[in-house]
Amino acid sequence: MEEVILHTGQHYDTEMSDVFFNELNIPMPKYNLNIGSGNHGEQTAKMISGIENVLLSEHYDAIILYGDTNSTLAGAVAASKLHIPIVHIEAGLRSFNMAMPEEINRIVCDQLSTLLFAPTDTAISNLRHEGFFDSKATFTDGNKRNVYNSGDIMYDNSLFFAKVAEQKTDIIQRLGLCDNKFILATIHRDNNTDNPERLEAIVDALHAIANQYDIEIILPIHPRTKNILKKPEYQRISEKLQGKIRLIPPASFFEIVELEKHAQIILTDSGGVQKEAYFFKKPCVILRSETEWLEIVEQQAGIVTDADTQCIINAYQTLITRDIDYAPVFGNGKAAEFIVEKIIESLS
Repeated sequence: MEEVILHTGQHYDTEMSDVFFNELNIPMPKYNLNIGSGNHGEQTAKMISGIENVLLSEHYDAIILYGDTNSTLAGAVAASKLHIPIVHIEAGLRSFNMAMPEEINRIVCDQLSTLLFAPTDTAISNLRHEGFFDSKATFTDGNKRNVYNSGDIMYDNSLFFAKVAEQKTDIIQRLGLCDNKFILATIHRDNNTDNPERLEAIVDALHAIANQYDIEIILPIHPRTKNILKKPEYQRISEKLQGKIRLIPPASFFEIVELEKHAQIILTDSGGVQKEAYFFKKPCVILRSETEWLEIVEQQAGIVTDADTQCIINAYQTLITRDIDYAPVFGNGKAAEFIVEKIIESLS
């Protein structure tokens, strides 16, 4: 199976894009649309046009789309109009919050996909409740929709790269950190960073935890968040981000893996980091009003707090003393092999 990589350029900052191709030894994209930032409609429209042109330039048997970004939505719309089979990896996730752009993206992509690879039993259950297993949809090639529980490819990644990361970065030594003696926090979701009240509530919680428990908090700053903190209305928040809260540049993939592995606990509004916390058996405070990874909450490995200062503090206090099982709910670490096998079988 030959894979041609198209990079939309939705994530265009060097520290948030190029570093992953370099570190993970991913072939450089054959196509890069260099879309950059913009309003959702503007950005997605440019992607649809660019992806359509690429899909028309040569024959493709299918398009593989990952996750729930605007790139995912654009790829699904462009391919469906050209009657190219769509393979959605990480299908079936639902937060049930339609105010989240990601929720819209993944629902639309699922509806347009021929092959859906769900990472967990909960994702399969979501698709069953939405009628995907009884779907009467027939695609241009005559195929019916197929849904599989593949396990999570991010779990594959974490197992493989956890050992590699130890050899590729010295961030723990460089920052002078000790195992299980610091907290890792990540804040990037726009409803947190673009709302001064919400961001201040989160920072207040970080400040209280750091001082009450005499523990350092490592906070990699997303480029977008860094720019926002320069605004006058964020001055008070910026002043609180000091002392035991240590700001560092965006962490590379290997760096974030090492930080996750060695942290005492993780506080995040990222869906991916929530899962990686679970993979590395670290409790997680979820700085959102909901999560699509219900398994983490059900296993009592995570607590949803939203941007509520006292809830965040309480969740931290609860999780650092809780005995957590970390049951294998994300598959067996061989999702990639299963997915490739089913794609080839479908296209043959």
